[in-house]
Amino acid sequence: MRYAKRTLIGLLASLWLTGLLLAGCGEETPRLAPPGESGTLNVVTRNAATTWYLDREESPAGPEHDLVSHFAEYRGWQVEWAVLDTVADVLQALEEGEAHMAAAGLTHLPSRDARFLPGPSHTAIVEQLVCHREARPLPRSVEQMADVEIRVTADSSYAERLASLANDHSGITFEEDPRTTEMLLAAVAKQEVGCTLADSNIVKVVRRHFPVLEVAMNLSSGDRLGWYLAADQLALAGKAHEWRDTAAADAAIEAMENRYYGYIGEFDFVDLRALNRRIDERLPAFLDAFLKAEHTTGMPADLLAALAYQESHWDPKAVSPTGVRGIMMLTRNTAESLGVSNRLDPIQSIDAGARYLADRHQRLPEEIPEPDRTYLALASYNIGRGHLLDARELARELGKNPDSWDDMQEVLPLKADKRYYPGTRYGYARGYEPVHFVQRIRNYRDVISVALQAGETPLPAP
Repeated sequence: MRYAKRTLIGLLASLWLTGLLLAGCGEETPRLAPPGESGTLNVVTRNAATTWYLDREESPAGPEHDLVSHFAEYRGWQVEWAVLDTVADVLQALEEGEAHMAAAGLTHLPSRDARFLPGPSHTAIVEQLVCHREARPLPRSVEQMADVEIRVTADSSYAERLASLANDHSGITFEEDPRTTEMLLAAVAKQEVGCTLADSNIVKVVRRHFPVLEVAMNLSSGDRLGWYLAADQLALAGKAHEWRDTAAADAAIEAMENRYYGYIGEFDFVDLRALNRRIDERLPAFLDAFLKAEHTTGMPADLLAALAYQESHWDPKAVSPTGVRGIMMLTRNTAESLGVSNRLDPIQSIDAGARYLADRHQRLPEEIPEPDRTYLALASYNIGRGHLLDARELARELGKNPDSWDDMQEVLPLKADKRYYPGTRYGYARGYEPVHFVQRIRNYRDVISVALQAGETPLPAP
């Protein structure tokens, strides 16, 4: 798609009623047939963890994906998605009549209400100023934001918020950055950027991977994310609000929140005391299964134990709201493909997880040396083979070595960067996750290996 920069100001109610959308130059834009006629709901979204993305099995997922799909199913429609890079692109596509609706983690704002029809809201958020925890002094009030380096995603609600604050408070400055909010949060964690603004749901997701991020303060209250509809879609807006008032919609929103956000508050940042305690209390019960899996697959027992600890803390009954379960946290599709009849059976789960990791390992080129080959196999286990292949191809394009884990640690996060992922086959992925996934497993394996060598964990009888 090719988009030209245009603005649309002050849509009149009479234009909404006639179904005409004025472009900046006064042209009339061809309109899509209403979904009630075509049976297809055209939706534009943004490729991100809190909106729409492909999961590790390369299936569409994300909060907006789930809610829109539920609404469309409720109406008996199909959904045709257009996935763009930025909020600005999403709103422009909607303005130019290329979609009926935008579902892209959009904050409902008066400036947007003037251009589009507000749809139902679904998620309460606050905008938060996020800095590195070691930044001193951390700004704890708007007045203390003066002279703080702040970068935010260009053309975002954050830029609008800061522009308003800068009008009322001297000394507040900021820069708009083409990178996504997720990438800017990563830059803050690396102390490449002073502070940034992000919606609280995004902070909640990303902070698990960057615990050095600290919320300095909330800059809003009562904001909500929701949908916007093209200005001529009055009937569709009514149907969307009608759906939102149903018990089915309440259930869909609750399911979405549980799947993508509900478990994050319980995330356990593992420390050495907890790991050592579980080596004594839990590992002996499963060590025989790990050793047997090593014998059948060639994957080292201590590596498999570290992987299982990362996935479930050696809890054979672990269940995630996303649907993965068991000591190896297998998805239903993966388990079925590996012949697992009960994912909560630790023997079946460990065997299947080992075979799945061995398959990821075997599918990599033979010339990749160890330990890089194992680290890349773990990354594939976490993010999916398609996304790893994308990152390897991107590494070649950037002059990096796709067989080197050190280089791939730099490239994988670019799968979340809009400057790079649009040119990849499988699109957006939370590329920083496999980097931290592998790092944690390496750390766990070191501790587990030392404990096994020291005889602290009793080995099963021969």
